[in-house]
Amino acid sequence: MAQLQRLKPDPIPAIHPVPEYLAEGRTKAWYEEMKAALQVPWMGVVTMAFAHYPAFFAELWRGLKPLVGSAPFVEACAELRALAETQAARFDPPDIRPRLEDIGYAPREIAGIAAINDVFSHGNQPYVIIATIARGLLEGREMGGATAAPAYQGRHAPDVDAPFVLMEAHHADAPTRAVYEEVKAALGLPFVNTDYRAFARWPSYWAAAWEHLKPVVVAPAYEEACQTCHERVAAMALDELPNPGGLNGEALRAAAAQDGDAEEVLAVTRLFQWLLPGLIVNVAYLRHQLAGSAQAMP
Repeated sequence: MAQLQRLKPDPIPAIHPVPEYLAEGRTKAWYEEMKAALQVPWMGVVTMAFAHYPAFFAELWRGLKPLVGSAPFVEACAELRALAETQAARFDPPDIRPRLEDIGYAPREIAGIAAINDVFSHGNQPYVIIATIARGLLEGREMGGATAAPAYQGRHAPDVDAPFVLMEAHHADAPTRAVYEEVKAALGLPFVNTDYRAFARWPSYWAAAWEHLKPVVVAPAYEEACQTCHERVAAMALDELPNPGGLNGEALRAAAAQDGDAEEVLAVTRLFQWLLPGLIVNVAYLRHQLAGSAQAMP
């Protein structure tokens, strides 16, 4: 088993995500290929941050492309999602629906929030696996799985049609910006993840949901839940998943060096590989709030 320490970089490195609306040329092509392969409607901040280093991102995506479309990869994502749901259920998330109904949310609106959560519950899993592979290879580990993998046939993403609108800090009112500051402080991050900005499209929902989640993320048992997900994804990424694209550490480190500072690239991969296990637990917690623990399991 590959041992990968759960590690938050100190200091937190600056990140320079290349947003989708500014992506051009081959970067735009990579984004469209990745979203289609992962069956997600958005580029995660992690991969947009990786795209700031074009040689690194090109080599990473070259090797990942045949993997992420494989049946073992899709199965690993489903297993990781189920694990995050189980870990989140340990905190007994309260049913938030009565509170939303009391302040005027219609069933259709609550269903819309749940649909966005389903998109993230599905889509975050490949991003955490990708970040773990990247970190492992940059640190000198190698993938230990088979060299071939059967392709996944069909659709595995949720069949939902939910508008994907992000509430950026400069769009938000003062109370929502205050919640964003609380999120950053509690999670120890200098930015607010895409998921939370999407949930804040419904400001009163997001404030209520965060009210319950906030004490969870600072509890000792929370780190245990994150550690459990971290250990499982490390085993998947570096020991179990196949490597049909022939990714290897030497080539990826050489590509990172072409972009200038290989240590900077490594620090960025460590940052996302550290934060993403927590993100999948948090989104699972929010999912339980909307559906009740028993119904929220995938």
